[in-house]
Amino acid sequence: MEHPFKLSPGWRLVLRDLGIQPANVLRRAQLPEDLLARVNATVSAESYFRLWQAVADELGDPDCGLRIGQLISAETFDPPIFAALCSPDLNTAAVRLSRFKKLIGPLTLDVDVRSDRTVLALGCIGAPRLPVALGTTEVVFLIHFTRMATRSPVQPIEVTMPEPVRNPDAYAAFLGVAMTTGPSYSVSFTEQDARLPFLTANAPIWGIFEPQFRQRLAEIEATAQVAERVRAALLELLPSGRSSIQDVAQILGISPRSLQRSLGRESTRFQKVLNKTREDLARYYLRTSALPGAEISFLLGYDDPNSFFRAFHQWTGETPESVRAALQRRG
Repeated sequence: MEHPFKLSPGWRLVLRDLGIQPANVLRRAQLPEDLLARVNATVSAESYFRLWQAVADELGDPDCGLRIGQLISAETFDPPIFAALCSPDLNTAAVRLSRFKKLIGPLTLDVDVRSDRTVLALGCIGAPRLPVALGTTEVVFLIHFTRMATRSPVQPIEVTMPEPVRNPDAYAAFLGVAMTTGPSYSVSFTEQDARLPFLTANAPIWGIFEPQFRQRLAEIEATAQVAERVRAALLELLPSGRSSIQDVAQILGISPRSLQRSLGRESTRFQKVLNKTREDLARYYLRTSALPGAEISFLLGYDDPNSFFRAFHQWTGETPESVRAALQRRG
């Protein structure tokens, strides 16, 4: 079973500052209307991404990250972000965020410290790519966060996004650099800016938070079942056309036979996990893109689109286009 991700209480403040009703957003995301009022509210990765898509839909702006990223303030910080603000510099803060990103949501942060720059690349857990609203928010926030901590108008030297935004000039005005197309949402800072002292540095506060974060992360990782790890590996492999148990076993560092036995102990099989992952991905692409069925079939690792159409009908009893229409009607 996939472990849940905690929703920050800061969501209510952000939605209020955006001028939209939480109930409307939650209804669009097909989530309980009292979710944000619950203590320690949690959601699955899929629901987390639906929530972000619902915010963009409610605003009528898929590029709303420029607004949201600048709205986030100390009052809306998750504890790991607040603790990262206590770091001595951006390089240290980024490594800390990378370690504990799972405590914030189904997200990853890859940190590459080079001789001339530091590159921060964002990824996600449980989906092939970040929703545009979330990806752009994360990019804007990383820059906003750095400026807040250094009290300096730091400008990145490169920002990449996998798809264009509607208003690139507005983003360039905030970022200080024009965006380029790349495989992921990423931000690069010069070596000097990555080492600028954080005026918010506070080692004692970090010392209080870190043991708690380590314990929470260990609890999350201890509950990650083999089926969940197989799904994560398939999300990485499928777009390249690889979907065999041998491919997955190689990534997980075990033999195919051991993998089958481990899945059996969780009362499932490799083919069942593969089919469910493909179905979830197909629904994701149908809901969030205008990709034709043939292209979706390729992204799901099928050699022949007809094989995808047959499999999709077996999963749902419907065609991809009829499911797409139904998903779009629900908003």
